[in-house]
Amino acid sequence: MSTTEAPRRRRRGGRAGQGSWWAGAPGLVFLIALVLAPLVIIVIYSFLNRAKLGVGVKWTFTVQPYVELFYSESLSGEKSFDPVYLQILLNSALYSLVTALVCLALSVPIAIWIATRPARWRTALVFLVTIPFWTSLLIRTYAWVIILNDNGPINGALTGVGLLQQPIPMLYTPFATTVGLVYSFLPFMILPIYASAERFDFRLAEAAYDLGATRLTVLWRIVMPAIRPGVIAGLILVFIPALGSYLAPELLGGGKTSMIANVIAAQFGASRNWPLGAALSVMVLVITMLVLVAFAVVTRRSSRDGNRQQLESFL
Repeated sequence: MSTTEAPRRRRRGGRAGQGSWWAGAPGLVFLIALVLAPLVIIVIYSFLNRAKLGVGVKWTFTVQPYVELFYSESLSGEKSFDPVYLQILLNSALYSLVTALVCLALSVPIAIWIATRPARWRTALVFLVTIPFWTSLLIRTYAWVIILNDNGPINGALTGVGLLQQPIPMLYTPFATTVGLVYSFLPFMILPIYASAERFDFRLAEAAYDLGATRLTVLWRIVMPAIRPGVIAGLILVFIPALGSYLAPELLGGGKTSMIANVIAAQFGASRNWPLGAALSVMVLVITMLVLVAFAVVTRRSSRDGNRQQLESFL
């Protein structure tokens, strides 16, 4: 290599690096303008006072919104611990956890069944899973309002065949909220599990059957470890959005199943308490980050244990 070729390559490499940086600039601007900037505004609002007329904020620094998350003030000015927002947050986490577990129980057999179909049918089946995304979530949620209504098709069919004398009140119940959440987020669990199951060599499961393993043993000892990355990704994609879900508890729960997103919307809307709504949003953001960190730790530990088992089996 001549002495003049090395500087030329370095210059070309520098220009290529600059070009790649500029290629990512629009995405960076998008993230800053539409993701980072609103988060910064919410964090700032959470440390401000409520405006006197109840519209907007008063630009004076305070931690009162965070105090209101845990304490309530009586007419005499005495403060006492009030766990109402913690209970709503715990209720939201419970609904999200139930939604994630139900979606997981439904998605594993569906994803494995799709992955074991002939290659010419898999694309069509995955396409069917994504069809709900073609319609607005608001319209689909209103459809469940009609389905679960006392005069809806379910109660109409059950009373028509004589199984029920009176319709079952399903709408505006925790059951309706859970159904709406599961329906909304089920595809987000099926698709990542299917992506992992498609790469799995199912001849290993057939070999386990030949060696006398039961179906449960094959599923738990062979299939589940192979699709674990898809399961973890699906749990993240379901649990975190469900934690901040608004439509299902509002339209299907009828306000009887309060979740944190509905309370935040009420603070920014009817209550006109923007700092408290911002403080609730920050609390949800912190919990979401903690959940992501926990999932990352579990994923790293499970992958490390899997690699260690493979090394021990090799040795």
